[in-house]
Amino acid sequence: MGGGQDYEQNLLYEDLIEQKGAAIRAAVEDDLVFLCICGGYQLMGRYYEEQDGHRIDGLGAIDIWTIGRPDRLIGNTIYEAAWLSDLGCDPVLVGFENHSGRTYLGPLVRPLAKVRKGGGNNGDDQTEGAIYKNTYCTYSHGSFLPKNPDMADYLIETALKRRYPEVKGLPPLDNQMSENARRYLINCNC
Repeated sequence: MGGGQDYEQNLLYEDLIEQKGAAIRAAVEDDLVFLCICGGYQLMGRYYEEQDGHRIDGLGAIDIWTIGRPDRLIGNTIYEAAWLSDLGCDPVLVGFENHSGRTYLGPLVRPLAKVRKGGGNNGDDQTEGAIYKNTYCTYSHGSFLPKNPDMADYLIETALKRRYPEVKGLPPLDNQMSENARRYLINCNC
C-alpha cells in the first residue's frame, strides 16, 4: 500500500475502510505479506490525528497511531535494520522521506529499523517504520525496494514460502546497479 497526496488518499479512504477493511485486517492476522509506504503505513493504524485535532480512523490492522504536525520530515534517509543482519541480509536501508505525520507504535509492534539519518517515525525516538507479523511499514519511499534489494528479496521470499513452503530460496541476481546507488546515498552525506 502506497501513499499519495491528501486528495488521492481521500478518494481511496472510504473504499479501503468500509469495503476492504475487514479483509485487510484478516489478511494481516493471517500473515500475508504487506509492504506499506508513507500514507499506506499511516492508514494501517488506528487513526491519523490532523493538526486541528480532527481524527481520521484508520484500518486498525496494526497498533500504531499518527499525529499530524505543521513541520515536515524531508530528505534522504539511512536506517539500520538489525533483524535483517540476523537473516544474513544487508541491514542498511536507504530511501527518501517526506511526511508531516508523527507515528507511534503500540506494544505488539516493533520498529522496522533504527534511524542513522533522517526523521523516521516521529523525529524523536530514533525508530523508523513498523513490523507486525508479516506487515512491514516505512516512511521511506523514493524507490524503496530497488534501493534495498536484500529487503525486496526478503519480502518476495517470505511471500513465496508462505504460499509454497517447499521454496528454499531465490537465485541471486546481479544487484550491481542497486549497490552503486546505495553506496552513493550512504557515502555522499546528502
